Amino acid sequence: SGLSWEPRSRAVEQVHLRCTEGSLEWMYPARALRVVLEPNLSSAQHTTVCIKPASDFQGASIYVERAGQLHLVLSEAEGARPHHVSCFSAHRPRRVALFLQASPQRDISRRTASFQYELLSNQSTAGPDFKKMGLVEAMCRPCDNVELLMAICSSDFVVKGSIQNVSHDSENHLSRVDVSVQKVYRQKNRIFQQDEGSGEWRGPIRTLLQCKVKKGGGDFLFTGNEHFGEAWLGCAPRFKDFMFVYWAARERGANPCEF
Repeated sequence: SGLSWEPRSRAVEQVHLRCTEGSLEWMYPARALRVVLEPNLSSAQHTTVCIKPASDFQGASIYVERAGQLHLVLSEAEGARPHHVSCFSAHRPRRVALFLQASPQRDISRRTASFQYELLSNQSTAGPDFKKMGLVEAMCRPCDNVELLMAICSSDFVVKGSIQNVSHDSENHLSRVDVSVQKVYRQKNRIFQQDEGSGEWRGPIRTLLQCKVKKGGGDFLFTGNEHFGEAWLGCAPRFKDFMFVYWAARERGANPCEF
């Protein structure tokens, strides 16, 4: 909290965050805060940083330090936009410094500058436009058999289900796929949950608007990764097609993991 600092001090408070993903909440922003993202994983080459501000983000702007210069990443005005994610390259893969500059204010009203962050490798983002589009874990092209077999091993979630509804958000270039789940094989967090009334398992998956996802019948195997507490679509074949590919690979001993 900015209230805990000495009124006449001009020192910049420093915070070191050691995780590859997490969140920061700065209450009553005052003067400046320097946040160093320095994960403990020395072998990891995290070349992209993504920041998602809270819906009530206010009181500060976020800059990234590069060669002694500050470059604006997120202004206070942009913080109010829902689902707005800013991604930028990290010039130093193992250490990224963010600079939060408090906005001038005359009163002591409560403001909170809070955001979530993720450090990603190049393999986690696709295409040259990810800066504009936000997180683009989704790949619109169908996965080939090798990618599909790897997806069930390495994805944050793997579920069997059907599409209940598809809605589109043109302003944020996103589509939301509401899934009725028959079986959860794996999920990192509790995105897919059981409805207390009906007993059905359900959950939303996000993808890019440009993928032009439509509602289709039948069962699918949905895979993908989680970003900022949301599921992002990866490979999603029809379940019967996936089983054909999987059993054929298993007979050859070419399946990278057991399903």
